Amino acid sequence: MPDTPHDPYAALHFRDYGLFTIGRNASVIGSQMLTVALGWELYLRTDRAMSLGLLGLAHAIPVILLAIPAGHLADRLDRRRIAMVAQVGLAICSIGLAIVSRLHAPIPYIYLCVICAATVGAMSGPAKSALLPQLVPPSVFANAVTWGSSFFQLSSVIGPAIGGLAIARMKSIWPVYVADAGCELVFLVLIAALHTPYATARASGPTTLKSLAAGIQFVREKKIILATITLDLFAVLLGGAVTLLPVYARDILHVGASGLGWLRAAPSAGALIMALALAHLPPLRRAGASMLGAVAMFGAATIVFGFSRFFWLSLLMLFITGAVDNVSVVIRNTLVQVLTPDEMRGRVSAVNNVFISSSNDLGGFESGTVAQFFGPVFSVVSGGIGTIIVVIAVALIWPQLRDFGSLTSAGDSSHTPNPVQPQGITLSAEE
Repeated sequence: MPDTPHDPYAALHFRDYGLFTIGRNASVIGSQMLTVALGWELYLRTDRAMSLGLLGLAHAIPVILLAIPAGHLADRLDRRRIAMVAQVGLAICSIGLAIVSRLHAPIPYIYLCVICAATVGAMSGPAKSALLPQLVPPSVFANAVTWGSSFFQLSSVIGPAIGGLAIARMKSIWPVYVADAGCELVFLVLIAALHTPYATARASGPTTLKSLAAGIQFVREKKIILATITLDLFAVLLGGAVTLLPVYARDILHVGASGLGWLRAAPSAGALIMALALAHLPPLRRAGASMLGAVAMFGAATIVFGFSRFFWLSLLMLFITGAVDNVSVVIRNTLVQVLTPDEMRGRVSAVNNVFISSSNDLGGFESGTVAQFFGPVFSVVSGGIGTIIVVIAVALIWPQLRDFGSLTSAGDSSHTPNPVQPQGITLSAEE
């Protein structure tokens, strides 16, 4: 019997996936515009790299404190309703930022709004992540993740570019926050229109410390998941060049707010090209080695970016970091969702969010702090070197990641490396 043909557009045939993807990417465009605006406003008003680092800390604290209980709620309550409430909260926080910016209110009010938005995001993140497998059948889930990554990266190119150009043209920042609020409400409307045809029974039983910690225990026992999350955690924690882009845009490359928008967009442009390539190519056959190599290249490109004084070279290096980082994201997200039972996806997604989202934000805090005392170049270059060291350490500690074969073997009950693609399964690689 011949193998089932690989359909690179399989997930795009499902209505609910389409609605979810359109809404999520409207939200991504808005949030990316907001990120550019926040970084630019804080650096202009404070002239301190530390203010950018504190922005990362304000994002990280709610995730660390709330992600685990949020994952528990996502497994017990209606994930769609959680996501809808969250969109209302995010829109309110963006309007708050617009008011603070328009009135030129004290800086602490900006951080207060950011903390509130991060709290809403932390409480809804696991529900949104675990909602996706309820919209498509398991046979096309990895394809859905791949296309989700493609559209996410496209939105992450559009959002910063629009945000930077809008600030440069209007000479004002607060309208960008209002635009983000509108984007969040678009996502709200489309979530309300969703059905969840592939949902399974929710988790039941009393809420205990053991049930709350079940996601942590699951990740600890699944060595492949633990290795991929750990690799991404430390790579992101050390490779926080993106946090310092306002510093590079104003003081090193001298390209202003519009240049900042393009710098922010460059990694996503690279990730978009890579995601489209992965969607059309056959599934990765040596996923583990590919992930390790991709993260090592991420570190090397970060080092070159740190030293660069040429705008085009900086854009190229950021493009490369985004492209190779997407390989890592694809492998990690596919493994986390495919290897996790649906009734635990909220809690396991919460653990994933704690490791990855908080490390991204804590990496921003680390980069801003180091830059404040030792300069931005030292901060970025040392982070790239640290990332390469982490790759070597993970490869030695978890050889099963180094030896892991095709992603199509992830759904096997044994979860052992297997380079052969089973018939009827079209898992390819993927936020």
